[in-house]
Amino acid sequence: MSAPRSVDPSPADYAALAGKHILVTGGAGYIGSHTVLQLLQVGAYVTIVDNLINSSDVALERVQRILQQHPQAAQIGQEQSKPVFHQVDLRDIKALETVFANTPRKFDACIHFAGLKAVGESVQKPLLYYEHNIVGTLNLLRLMDQYQCRRIVFSSSATVYGLAETNPISETAPLSTTNPYGQTKLVIEGMLRDTASAPPATPADAWAVALLRYFNPIGADPSGLIGEDPKGIPNNLLPFVMQVAVGRRPQVNVFGKDWPTPDGTGVRDYIHVSDLASGHLAALQEAIFGQALQGKSCDAFNLGTGQGVSVLQMIEAAKSASGREIPVAFAPRRGGDIATCYADASKAQKLLKWTAKQSLQQAMKDSWKWQSENPEGFAKQADAAKKQ
Repeated sequence: MSAPRSVDPSPADYAALAGKHILVTGGAGYIGSHTVLQLLQVGAYVTIVDNLINSSDVALERVQRILQQHPQAAQIGQEQSKPVFHQVDLRDIKALETVFANTPRKFDACIHFAGLKAVGESVQKPLLYYEHNIVGTLNLLRLMDQYQCRRIVFSSSATVYGLAETNPISETAPLSTTNPYGQTKLVIEGMLRDTASAPPATPADAWAVALLRYFNPIGADPSGLIGEDPKGIPNNLLPFVMQVAVGRRPQVNVFGKDWPTPDGTGVRDYIHVSDLASGHLAALQEAIFGQALQGKSCDAFNLGTGQGVSVLQMIEAAKSASGREIPVAFAPRRGGDIATCYADASKAQKLLKWTAKQSLQQAMKDSWKWQSENPEGFAKQADAAKKQ
């Protein structure tokens, strides 16, 4: 078997992050764990806060295994190579303050992933989403301000563009939403924008905020050790498709086959999670510690490939990568869906010096490696640990 290709970020490209202490909320999750890995690879200190509601601390053990195989591992200090983990819910402000108060090294910046993210669940349980996402963020910002950590990269979403009428979608497109999950993202973006716009007491008290609007994350680390492990029925297309390929589910339900697209199925912008992770490093370096905000205290950046892929194209690519048949059943369109949605990521390319590099085919190979080698996700290893 050939060695997996490297997607390691170059320490030389992110020299400003070496030695910085980054607080990562939700760092045990899908995107969070891949970003933590890359932060460690470039020599940052990392502290993770995660309540493990929709994630697993097994992912952090796997990150350590990957890091030990990293070519630059010998040059990374022992303290920098191991993240500090706190199982804390952001809604518990006393527990969260303990993290801030007891860290021996002041936080230089925060990447804020933590929050609930299932659109359908948010429609059924809107108050739960407002509590987790907005109250949790409010607690985080209060403590960041109190402990003089005023640089933050926020995990936002393309859902803030609502039912976008034109493509590609740029950061200047009108903002709206069709569900409570999206509403929480809009509210938090507003909270951050208002916080950053408030006149600081001194220049040292000024906030710097990067809002990263993701399109559709897919793929996994090429090692096959970490990947997307949704709890329950997956809400996103690719993990559902891969669970069908591995035999966990009988078929993929495709919602709508009469959209005004080349094959009648919805078109979306799918970005490899490793590319998405590197977008956070770029935002930290260029927006938070560099000049990309260009005098602004807060700015938004799309993270996507700029290319649309249909649902059926995704399924065909998954078939090719897995060598498995993937049964499909068509269902009526879902309310609130749109035909096409893909990013204009030119702003991130220009100001953050970032661009997506991984192909759809590579993302499928990486997803299949993760799913085939971990058919039950992290559950098997987590259960074994509990029995010891």
